[in-house]
Amino acid sequence: MLHRRKTYTIRPERLQEFTEFFHTYLFPLQISHGARLVGRWVTESEDEVIAIWEYRDREHYEQVDRDVRNSALRREAMKKRARLGKNLYIKSTEDFMTATGVYTPPRAIVSVTAYITNDAGEVLLVRNLQRGDTYELPGGQVENNESILDAVKREVKEETGVDVAIDGITGIYQNISSHIICVAFRGTYVSGELQAQEGETTDVGFFPVTRENVDTYIKREHFQIRALDAMNPVYLPHALYTVRPYELVSRYDGNAPSALSGQN
Repeated sequence: MLHRRKTYTIRPERLQEFTEFFHTYLFPLQISHGARLVGRWVTESEDEVIAIWEYRDREHYEQVDRDVRNSALRREAMKKRARLGKNLYIKSTEDFMTATGVYTPPRAIVSVTAYITNDAGEVLLVRNLQRGDTYELPGGQVENNESILDAVKREVKEETGVDVAIDGITGIYQNISSHIICVAFRGTYVSGELQAQEGETTDVGFFPVTRENVDTYIKREHFQIRALDAMNPVYLPHALYTVRPYELVSRYDGNAPSALSGQN
């Protein structure tokens, strides 16, 4: 792996303003083209912000850099920075590093997504703030000590404003480029007012998605397959438990829909 350390020298009074700029432009610019953010830090004096990005190798970094430079979002970022003034950050520097060894166990990010339908059989889709080129099923990352069932309901609520019931798991997908394992669910709308959520989504709605027109709405192939698999689902067994001592929290055998609707 190749790591890039990017250091921004800022004025402490503009830290919040710079953070908003980072989350709106710099962060999505990198991750949407394949980079991974290892971490982001600010010094105690709040005059430096350090971000470390991860790439597969130098060739991968160079490809990401080309894609970023040619993107519409970067052009928007440059216009936004001009409006905010050049002193949004005083200067930036970068250097590249390679690891001297492996000191932590292998890690994978677990995410969830949901194929949610309404009474008319339409499918709930969102346009994510970071991926404006496509609609997709709502979802996101599982938090520490959170069950995947809690996570999928929370993520749908955070991105669309509605509450849902979960029927079961329809697929498990692994992005080996980004170390992400995604668990896909199917469920139904229960209640709530559907609306885009600030900082999460720019558009949400129920759409008449079918096998024939799925690519009209969902432009990215790895998002399409999750929807296609959920259209005629084969539900997978699923169990939640704790250890030391062992305690079964809930179990779903995958035999019938709506078995998970009442689970937290």
